[in-house]
Amino acid sequence: MRLSDLRGRTVAVWGAGREGRAAVTAIAAHGPADLVAVDDSANFLTLPWEGPLAAAAPLVTGEEGFARLAAADVVVRSPGVPQTHPWLVELRRRGATVTQGTALWMADHGARTVGVTGSKGKSTTSSLISHLLTAVGRPNVFGGNIGVPTLDLPEAELYVLELSSYQCSDLTDSPRIAVVTSLFPEHLDAHGGEREYYRDKLNLLAYGPNTVVVNGGDPRLLVELGDRAAVRAGTADSVNVAGGPDGTPWFHRVDRPLFPRAVLPLVGRHNEGNLCVALAVLDALGVDLVDSKDTLAVAVAEFQGLAHRLTEIVDPSGLTFVDDTLATSPYAAIHAIDAYDGRPLTVIVGGNDRGVDYSPLREHLAERELTVIGIPDSGPRIIEALDGLPKVRTELVDDLTDAVRLARQLTPAGGVVLLSPAAPSYGRFRNFEHRSEVFAQAIRTTP
Repeated sequence: MRLSDLRGRTVAVWGAGREGRAAVTAIAAHGPADLVAVDDSANFLTLPWEGPLAAAAPLVTGEEGFARLAAADVVVRSPGVPQTHPWLVELRRRGATVTQGTALWMADHGARTVGVTGSKGKSTTSSLISHLLTAVGRPNVFGGNIGVPTLDLPEAELYVLELSSYQCSDLTDSPRIAVVTSLFPEHLDAHGGEREYYRDKLNLLAYGPNTVVVNGGDPRLLVELGDRAAVRAGTADSVNVAGGPDGTPWFHRVDRPLFPRAVLPLVGRHNEGNLCVALAVLDALGVDLVDSKDTLAVAVAEFQGLAHRLTEIVDPSGLTFVDDTLATSPYAAIHAIDAYDGRPLTVIVGGNDRGVDYSPLREHLAERELTVIGIPDSGPRIIEALDGLPKVRTELVDDLTDAVRLARQLTPAGGVVLLSPAAPSYGRFRNFEHRSEVFAQAIRTTP
């Protein structure tokens, strides 16, 4: 379904945030017979609905909203509306036509789009793709799940989109190049279960992309992919990391060396995999990686890691504090812990408790020696899951500031204090930025 298909139809936009506002503006320009906006979660944080928005679509709040959604020919939901929302479940039971702004946009722009999703790595990988394309003279517009709704993007010859599982779920067109960086259970409360989450995530691939690029080292992703044709980055047949001319690890295109691993400023093997995927995408777009290797090496060296993802804060004490507050699952925390293998390590975990299974974290730490400090709300349950591991010291404290104070006492000189909470921030913090601010303030002020 395209935006132009909404002409002359009754449309209800569900959500009054950035995505909903962008949808109302875009749809109004295509002449619907009737347009209304619905917000079932209005609160003191809700932005005013006034001016051109109110003129284009009156805003309905509260229980009346469902009646307006049910009466519409097409419902355009914001990504934040979960699949498990009772209204959405009932609308689907009735056979209502439900879509999203990203799906409407993709119908018109998919042939010019690289779409990147994944349980972890989608932000870094999509940023790398956009950055490297610009470096080799391929201008592009970067958007999606980074705060810029697709319906607000300017016209361009090439787009690189970071796409969440929520955005992927309603697509009926795939991008030209569909990219998946990793797959593990995440956001299960919003999708309804593990199978449903994988289904929604991999819907990105369901409508005939020209090329599929995946992380060939991700076991769950490879199981779900099956025998589907795809570029498996990280393997010997694609972009990979292997011994180079000087005996150190190098990035290669198949067997052709490109540049040393040391050029990439991001720590962790998962970030090696992210760059392999990004380079494989450039290869699929016709960029000659071997001829462009020097330009690419400079661009990789200049790449700035994303804030709140393994962001290192060097402290006068000699400890290295690491802000990885966006690691909101046990699998993300596992990747972060692996990035500091071989160094004395204290990990701070805990946040909003969504009932996630922490047994994978226990299995991963079975032979590791480190300290884990738990903070509310899920910290006690994580610590309980790690109980009995012979080399893992566990502690519980009341808040993040106390965790930093205790970490200073327990972490040996030259060690790492890693905030990789394996849980979301909301509940105790306004958002993940607020959690990072508290962490940084604690580093500055605790003795």
